[in-house]
Amino acid sequence: MIKNHLKRIATPKTWNIHRKEEVFITRPNPGAHRLTHATSINTLFKELLGLATTKKEVKRILHEQEVFVDGTRRHDERFNVGYLDVVYLPKTKKTYRVGFSEKGKLVAYEVTDKEKDIKLVRINGKSTLKGNKQQLRCNDGRAISVAKDTYKVGDSLLIGVPKQDIKEHYALEAGKTAIIYKGKYAGNEGTIDHLEGNAAVLKTKEGLVHTKKSYTFVVGDKKPSIKCSP
Repeated sequence: MIKNHLKRIATPKTWNIHRKEEVFITRPNPGAHRLTHATSINTLFKELLGLATTKKEVKRILHEQEVFVDGTRRHDERFNVGYLDVVYLPKTKKTYRVGFSEKGKLVAYEVTDKEKDIKLVRINGKSTLKGNKQQLRCNDGRAISVAKDTYKVGDSLLIGVPKQDIKEHYALEAGKTAIIYKGKYAGNEGTIDHLEGNAAVLKTKEGLVHTKKSYTFVVGDKKPSIKCSP
């Protein structure tokens, strides 16, 4: 049985929270993102955005106003909101995105209204369906069916939400802008210098960083296609 709460002291290091002020914190429902890359709407509103101070206030916002995550209205304060998800509040006309700080901590930051209906996803797996169609399995749990097999594992897609229409395709290759989204270098952004086997080397402002290809998230050609960090 999954508990509704977990102790703050036991939360992942990626959570940007105060760990000793209280004992417990809301555990997000199992969902599209792993626990290290997601938090609950309750924690998002209270700890990361400062839009509420109590769970009761969060519930009031969810039920008396409208809260959209990736273009779909959500009512559950424990809903799993994770990396690069977009949160739109129509009443205040504010749009926020979840990302990593340079120190690898989950943060939420405001983005322009133009970004409320788009997001980036990384292709983490592929499979073949009937009719020789391809199904792309993405980092945020979504599956996208395509007619042509023109995408590779590790590539990124800029999609519309909630329709999942593909707007841009960014291949995992040298010269592309990328963010490390897993491991001890999570949050570092730079240009892919080269790929070697299962490793990727990125040019960042701190110098060359060596990481795994599976930890590398392409976010654009010469610059990020969306605002991916604060």
